[in-house]
Amino acid sequence: MQGFILNLNKVKDEDLIVTILSRESLDTLYRFYGARHGAINLGFKIDYEKEASSKSSIHRLKDVIHIGFKWINDYKLLKLWQDFCALFYKHLKDTDDLDVFYFELLDSASQIWNKQNPKRVAVESYIKLLEYEGRLHTEFECFLCSSAIEEDDISLIRAFLPTHKECSHTFRVKKDALNELFKNKSTLFLNDEEVDRLWYILLEGL
Repeated sequence: MQGFILNLNKVKDEDLIVTILSRESLDTLYRFYGARHGAINLGFKIDYEKEASSKSSIHRLKDVIHIGFKWINDYKLLKLWQDFCALFYKHLKDTDDLDVFYFELLDSASQIWNKQNPKRVAVESYIKLLEYEGRLHTEFECFLCSSAIEEDDISLIRAFLPTHKECSHTFRVKKDALNELFKNKSTLFLNDEEVDRLWYILLEGL
């Protein structure tokens, strides 16, 4: 099966506890350290097998093949990708039932990560996630005071929740640009500085 590595924890003798998002599940597996093993890292897409262990309730990770991205050797792109993938671990780690949506969202983002500003890819992907989970607030009602936002500028807080600028005193976006983002999943009307600010809001957590 194939999956994305969302988290790595080192244990004794450089063994690893690896959390992988596959189409079917979020797997937490044990990987023994050894020279014959290829290098793996946060954000990597791999093909792998699970093997039951008689000594532990955690299955073993075996037969790992790294499925490389074309941009894998670009450190800046890789670092942004790892930051993005790490958000999914925190968001999904306590989920019992996992839909294929999350795997396909990451898979789709990985294919275009180097074709435009990757932060735009991340922001647009996040809007799809918020909509899928029923958490996308498109009505432009202030999350803090519950009143309609009539102004042309809308402030955003974590999870891209809209607020009046005087309620949250946070980063503001033009209503037209935010409407394009929320309805068409497009950052077309946002400049790079605005996308950077949205990226930092995204880093607060999915």
